[in-house]
This record gives sequence, C-alpha cells and structure tokens, in this order.
Amino acid sequence: MKTASRILAVCAGLFALALAQPASAAEFSGAQRDEIGKIVREYLLANPEVLQEAMAELEKRSQAAEAEKHKAAVKQNAEAIFSSKRQVTLGNPKGDVTLVEFFDYNCGYCKRAMEDMMALLKDPNLKIVLKEFPVLGPGSVEAAQVAVAVRMQDPTGKKYLAFHQKLLGGRGQADKAHAMTAAKEVGLDMARLEKDMASTEVRETLQESFKLAEALGMNGTPSYVIGNDVVIGAVGLEALKEKVNNARCGKATC
Repeated sequence: MKTASRILAVCAGLFALALAQPASAAEFSGAQRDEIGKIVREYLLANPEVLQEAMAELEKRSQAAEAEKHKAAVKQNAEAIFSSKRQVTLGNPKGDVTLVEFFDYNCGYCKRAMEDMMALLKDPNLKIVLKEFPVLGPGSVEAAQVAVAVRMQDPTGKKYLAFHQKLLGGRGQADKAHAMTAAKEVGLDMARLEKDMASTEVRETLQESFKLAEALGMNGTPSYVIGNDVVIGAVGLEALKEKVNNARCGKATC
C-alpha cells in the first residue's frame, strides 16, 4: 500500500506539472528521475504480475494488428487467392466459404494436415483451393512442378486429388521421380505430363503462389486463408472448422 500510495502521489505531481507546462523527460531534475525510477522498480518487484499483464496485452495488440494486416492483404489479393485460373478447386465450387491451403509435398505437418482437408471435404458448402508452395528444397520444387502439370491435365481435380493423396501420403522424399510415379499410378497421360512440365504455365503458377504467400506473410507450410483470415501452421481439424464457421456465420459453431 505504501508503494502504491507513493506512485499515486508521483502521478498526481506529474499531472499537476503537465497542466502547468508541456512535460518532457528533460523537465525533471536528475533527482526526480531517480526517484521515479526507484518507485517504478519497487512497484514492479512487489507486483511482478503487472509485467505479465503488460506482456499479455502487448501480445494481444500485436496479434490484432497482424490480423488486420492479413485481412487487408486478403482483400487486396482476393481474386488471385480464391479464383485464380492456376489453382486446384475441390469440394463445392460455389460454396459459401472458401478454404485455401498452401502446402509443400515434403512438409511433415502437411502430411498430417491432409487428413484435416479430407474431413473438411465432407462439408457440402465448402470450397477448398490447393496451392503448391514448395519451400523445402529442390525435391519439393520438382514435385510441385509435376503437380501443376497434373492440374493442367485434370481440370476437374479428381485425378489431382488422387495424385495429391498418394504423393503427400507416401514415404520418402518427394521429388520428380516419386511424383511421376504417383501420376502414372492414378492414370495420367505421362507424355503430356512431360510436355506440360516444360510450359511457362508451371513456372507462372509457382511464381503466383510465392507472390501471394509473401503478400500474406506466410513463412511456412501448411498455411491457410479461410474467409478473411490467414492461419499459419497445422492448427488441427477443430481449429479449422471453427475458422470456417466464423467465416460462415460469425461464430465458432453455426
């Protein structure tokens, strides 16, 4: 109580000084600054929970600012995020909510998150968009290049999904050889696949994904855009469902 009273007294004095003239650190004497510092230090030592509260509030404000930044980026890039001609669309193409996933075929978290996506596909009003985002080395780039060529050959997305599950769910390092094997197993035209892989469409598709990821502040996989929200990391099925519901009805459960 004594320390709190001293702080109140100092605050009252500072307030009075502020009313008298513009306050600045230079207007306090060295002794006054030392006394203020001493009082603040004593209070924080006696009440360390204040620091925790301050850090929590700082984190809360930081997250809110980041969320607003993400929403602005989503709005600015909405056409390329949700309706690009260079994307794979699954689920209901006219769904009331769109979930966009940026993934890498060598990402262990993406492998586990694939089960989440398959579960979400059961939502009859959800549109799911897949974007290759190969950030884990040359093998990932090769696998993504094959995946883009698969999409070019399969506009419905059915064979792409089968290819996607087989490659992402497979063992070992994903690269061109593994991706081509997966493509062959799901019945794609391999000669056309080789031809399409050499097209500018493949390069432009991956460039678009990287450009979007940079604009959205994504630095890893999996990352999602759900409605106006950007979600970084494999947050799990329930968290994804909550995001979908928030986009749909403004609540975690609709």
